Amino acid sequence: MTIREKLKSSFIFFDGAMGTELQKRGLKTGELPERLNITNPEVIKEIHLAYLEAGSDVISANTFGANPLKFSGEELEAVINAAFDCAENAVKKAGGKKRYIALDIGPLGKILKPFGDLPFEDAVDAFAQVIKIGEKRADVILIETMNDAYETKAAVLAAKENSNLPVFVTNVYDEKEKLMTGADALSMIALLEGLGVDAIGMNCSLGPKKMNEILRTFAKYSSTPLMISPNAGLPRTEQGKIIFDVSAEEYAKEMVQSAIIGARVLGGCCGTSPEYIKAMVSLLENSQPQEITKKNHCLVSSYTHAVEFADTPVIIGERINPTGKKKVKEALRAGDMAFILREGVAQVQRGAQILDVNCGLPEIDEAQVMKNVIEALQSVTDTPLQIDTSDPVALERALRVYNGKPMINSVNGKKESMETVFPLAKKYGGVIVALTLDENGIPDSPQGRVEIAKRIIETAESYGIHRKNIVVDTLTMAISADENAAKVTLEAIKEITAMGVKTVLGVSNISFGLPHRDYVNSQFFSLALRCGLSSAIMNPHSEQMIYTCRESFS
Repeated sequence: MTIREKLKSSFIFFDGAMGTELQKRGLKTGELPERLNITNPEVIKEIHLAYLEAGSDVISANTFGANPLKFSGEELEAVINAAFDCAENAVKKAGGKKRYIALDIGPLGKILKPFGDLPFEDAVDAFAQVIKIGEKRADVILIETMNDAYETKAAVLAAKENSNLPVFVTNVYDEKEKLMTGADALSMIALLEGLGVDAIGMNCSLGPKKMNEILRTFAKYSSTPLMISPNAGLPRTEQGKIIFDVSAEEYAKEMVQSAIIGARVLGGCCGTSPEYIKAMVSLLENSQPQEITKKNHCLVSSYTHAVEFADTPVIIGERINPTGKKKVKEALRAGDMAFILREGVAQVQRGAQILDVNCGLPEIDEAQVMKNVIEALQSVTDTPLQIDTSDPVALERALRVYNGKPMINSVNGKKESMETVFPLAKKYGGVIVALTLDENGIPDSPQGRVEIAKRIIETAESYGIHRKNIVVDTLTMAISADENAAKVTLEAIKEITAMGVKTVLGVSNISFGLPHRDYVNSQFFSLALRCGLSSAIMNPHSEQMIYTCRESFS
């Protein structure tokens, strides 16, 4: 049985701490634990075997800190291979039921740009080097103890691009339920589900009782199997020894609660020992995990928080777009990033929850400019972004450097469009704006637009993209050219909403060529909201539009 198969049907018990077990056996401060794979392999084998005898299904190879920032090329390969020698030896000696070995990947030890000095692609490359060495001997890749969303994404991309192994990811949350660099639980759920990992959760930092509070958020929003590996409470020093304040018995009882909440993968972190794992396994080994239910939360995220398309309309700021905006065109041509950033920040201050970013000018390198703008905006605002481009190269560059789960604007019903956008969305994650047009143009009936939306959704699902990650644009056409334009758009919104799918409109198109555009826009916006519109790409500087939006949920 593969670990993916086991994950579907039963609990998976991981091991506990390696570091604190090595400290008990004399590991000195500053000494790299991974070197013991070569200099003292017997102690590593002993710890692995103890966890296997305690009931662990999976042991983590002693590779947590093995990366090219700490070890040179030849030594890195030797350390990782020796780690698997130790793990395989212990599995063979333990015998009995099927066991698995995880390639254990921890943080690199440096903060990524823009808050640190490590470039994103350098981080991806560092993780890739580790994965290329270890993946042939591993059953699963465990990315753990990550305290930064961007570094987590770098590690996951490295795993996905260099291996077909299942990927489990756990992050370190503090008592405010945030990572060190600010990401909350919901933003990490959005990011990791978007990236398509096999299990998500948390480890280290907190004891099991406090960690279970965070686990409840995961259980509410996540459709992905959940993993939890808490510390044995908080450490204290007694007579020169480090003691943790949660006993093995207390730990095991709380881990039963973790299972009731929804965890399927359970292990331990700092302070846990084979005694803790044995106590946990003894209480759960004859039980079945909670059923995994598919959640329908539509989430877009930045590196700190998520925006959910739910009961209140989401405002998407439209102003970083050269179409009809002379100053934006000039700024993009001149590389005037300060102007673009001011435009973005000003929209956020006026209530934009997501910022649309369009850099489409024929005379510039759109892919490079888009990448630059995305990186620059992320350095000054934590507002989620909507990547607005028809250029597949620009789209992939932006998706790769984006720190979170973005909106993707857009895909349409043309076969070529779907074949271009969906593979990128599947790899990097995102909420996709689906335009209701195809090779035959824009249908002039609500039913025609709904049929295109259904076809896009069905095709997305064939790529493994859930319909919760599709937001349909039923297209706003100018009423100055067609007096029935508004009616068609609104009727289509009603039908799409009845399907349980979220919607979006570029509202201001309705008033093209008319006087008093703000008034016309706000009236149409009000009607659309009554029909169930989920979000609007709009000018947040318009007081009438903001007022209409707020009135809809007051």
